[in-house]
Amino acid sequence: MNFTIQLAADGSHTIGMDAAGNTVNMYLPETAGGNATGIRPMQMLILGVGGCTAVDVLMILKKKRQIVEDFRIEITATRENDKEPALWESAHLKYYFKGEVDLEKAKHAIDLSISKYCSASETLRSAGSVITWEAFLM
Repeated sequence: MNFTIQLAADGSHTIGMDAAGNTVNMYLPETAGGNATGIRPMQMLILGVGGCTAVDVLMILKKKRQIVEDFRIEITATRENDKEPALWESAHLKYYFKGEVDLEKAKHAIDLSISKYCSASETLRSAGSVITWEAFLM
């Protein structure tokens, strides 16, 4: 895989681009010359865990013939204090489902994602992060 990171013309952020031309803005902190008005790269890493597991969970539930009308994940994460680099210590994901969804099937899908399929969560876990989760019906 090939990616490009380019400083934006105004110098406030970088633009990440994949080989297909899809882009994402990553903002710099004020200490690095940015205006701190958007998502920063370490935040994007945690969002990547949420996005990765969301894909898995929704695909698994579709195969289980569950009808998901609405879905969200709320993530609370903590980083190491006073360290450079400051790694993610933990992430707690709360999954919310609305529709014709059996909560036990949803929990099974989450467990499969977090423990087996999601490469992003495994990457953090390999770096020492603790990942926990809960599931709720809306």
